[in-house]
Amino acid sequence: MFLTTLRKYLAYKITLVAIFLLSASVGYSKQVLIPPQVAIPKTYFGLHIHRATPAKWPDVEFGSWRLHDAYVGWFSLQPAPMKWRFNLLDRYLKMARPAGVELLLPLAFPPRWASAKPDLKGPYQLGSSAPPKELIYWRDYVEKVAVRYKGQIREYELWNEASEPGFFSGTQEDLLALAQEAYAVLKRVDPNNRLVSPSAVGTGGHLRWLAAYLEKGGSKFADIINYHFYVPKYPPEMMLSRIHDVKVILQRLGLQDMPLWNTETGWRIANGDGTPENAAAVDHRWLKLNAEQAAAYVSRALILGWAAGLERFYWYAWDNQNMGLVEPSNNKLKPAGMAYKTVSKWLIGTKMKRCSEESSGLWECILERGVGEQARVIWSAKGKTGYCLPPTWAGGQAYYLDGKNSPVSTACIKVDQMPIMLVPAPNDDDISSAEK
Repeated sequence: MFLTTLRKYLAYKITLVAIFLLSASVGYSKQVLIPPQVAIPKTYFGLHIHRATPAKWPDVEFGSWRLHDAYVGWFSLQPAPMKWRFNLLDRYLKMARPAGVELLLPLAFPPRWASAKPDLKGPYQLGSSAPPKELIYWRDYVEKVAVRYKGQIREYELWNEASEPGFFSGTQEDLLALAQEAYAVLKRVDPNNRLVSPSAVGTGGHLRWLAAYLEKGGSKFADIINYHFYVPKYPPEMMLSRIHDVKVILQRLGLQDMPLWNTETGWRIANGDGTPENAAAVDHRWLKLNAEQAAAYVSRALILGWAAGLERFYWYAWDNQNMGLVEPSNNKLKPAGMAYKTVSKWLIGTKMKRCSEESSGLWECILERGVGEQARVIWSAKGKTGYCLPPTWAGGQAYYLDGKNSPVSTACIKVDQMPIMLVPAPNDDDISSAEK
């Protein structure tokens, strides 16, 4: 009796294991993302530009520009107590306004004369990582900027990567005092101004840092929650777990309805013009992407960011020597830059109905491009695989990241790491109606 029972138990366990393995092999536990059911705005596509000029203005459609590492931090704007330098920021506005690009201005990095630790090594100059030694200095700085650019800059960010001691050496209590003051000043100058919370970056302790900051009252002095979803050693799909971790914190604190922005993400991208990387800024722990990988990563990151609920995604950076979308020597689009350009054309103005991992590594995102008009964006994150189209899609078109397209002549196609957008052939009834 005992042996019979044991055999039945072992058979039951073996069956469970077999079911688990089978389910894993067919993608049983697939991810399904339901993004916001609104048209994807131009502002979702954000950039960092280090050295913007009219001649080098990005040849891509984007709607927002984060002015980090653009030489307009506090130490650049106010090098001495009674000295202000707004020429560069004024020029940025003149370039952005005709293009319909919104500016996000980080408020951070005091000049040495205003720093609480003027001799502390900072990311830009001595003292820049410390809070100001007097709150009045901070208040005057925020008010000066807000008044000068009232109605022109409406979005401000409190500090960059404050969870990193190298960028902010103060305490969370110091940061909360700065947030409270900046929030009050910005709203007093213009109630339409919005303040973005200080960014955190990374996992583990950085997530705990964000939770602690919000629990201490940081959410009271922010209109938007901010995180940097870097996954520098992994493919873009790894971003989804980081986004989920942040959303769990927001849900627990009752902040799930606040907008969530990704104000900085990128990878090392090889230069195709022979320009070497900036050795001082190289982190060899990061992946260095070749041209094809970079195009795949840029496009998938942007698609998945919206699918996971991010309202903005600022790419770092357009013209960075180690992480750029253009060649340093001639400003020519890299394949990664072309991918950014193509995906923005695919997505802006469309609705993404859902995005799901249909089988292991095979992703499918459904777009609604007009009344009754659908498209599908597909890719494989794990090598080449097959994808079969709906029968009614025969004779449709395939659109590629390099901007080219071709007819789809077979029911099933091969897909790889490079996203493809598939569009069905026009319905004959629609054509007839249009001709009438």
